[in-house]
Amino acid sequence: MSKLEEKIATYVAEAKKLNLDLDESLIASVAKGLGPSIYNADAETIAASDSAELDRLKKNFLIGKLGLADDSKLDKAIEEVIEKIGKSNRNKYRALVYALLTKKFKKESVYK
Repeated sequence: MSKLEEKIATYVAEAKKLNLDLDESLIASVAKGLGPSIYNADAETIAASDSAELDRLKKNFLIGKLGLADDSKLDKAIEEVIEKIGKSNRNKYRALVYALLTKKFKKESVYK
């Protein structure tokens, strides 16, 4: 099993544990899209209490990657996704957060 496959298996297991209702292929596509960052322990997760990190997530992913317009819906969606994964959950994996946001905004086509 490659390192990428191991990471994807970790994310899929976490998604199942949290009942996130995410498609394995979407998780795999998002993980591949994140590139080498998933192998860095700090970059692999999202610090939900860091407003600068959440702002980067909004600008670089939601607006930059998914092509969404900047409005209050984006902040609300980020908050909902963090809530779904669990604020106290230390493993807020970037791949899962991105996959949930992609699904929420029905932008799965970006990863096809």
